[in-house]
Amino acid sequence: MPEGSPAPARAGRPMRADARRNYERILTAAAEAVARHGAEASLEEIARRAGVGSATLHRHFPSRQALLEAVFRGKVEVLCASARDLAATRDPGPALGAWLRAVVAHAVSNRGLAASLMRGASGGDPALGATCHTMILDAGEEVLARARRAGAVRPDVSIADLLTLVSAISQATEGGPDGSAQADRLLGLALNGVRPGPEPMI
Repeated sequence: MPEGSPAPARAGRPMRADARRNYERILTAAAEAVARHGAEASLEEIARRAGVGSATLHRHFPSRQALLEAVFRGKVEVLCASARDLAATRDPGPALGAWLRAVVAHAVSNRGLAASLMRGASGGDPALGATCHTMILDAGEEVLARARRAGAVRPDVSIADLLTLVSAISQATEGGPDGSAQADRLLGLALNGVRPGPEPMI
């Protein structure tokens, strides 16, 4: 399953193997459909692509909101896993930069999905936003702490600072004619600003 949370247990019991496969196929098909068509992607088409009936889809995900929440949580899990992978394979400074670029891409590509979840929040998981935010903070803190220890980042910089910068950059450049390149340039400027060096101008 490329994206999505592990299949949940039902009534305290592990999910049967066939039910788990269906759950994973539905999540994969839903993630692909949302990427192509947005949060209003057809549930019938998702079920068809997953190779299951509509009743099976609704047994696992009783509402569109529940399915979208699982897709979004899966995307956050992938983003957090990438932080661990980068920390294991890259030098501390480049690992932090690469992960923050991944956060920009995540923010831009999932803004519509996040907005849809906010609109339907009254019928969904009230803790989803806070849970995902904490997951991202924790994953980012590990990468940042490693960069701090290596002297690649000023000691007063927090992960909250960096995520605020990333959010502003993603919003400012989204939809522009060369948004990706502009976002990359702005993030590079921001990262230069948090490296140890001479006293800041302001």
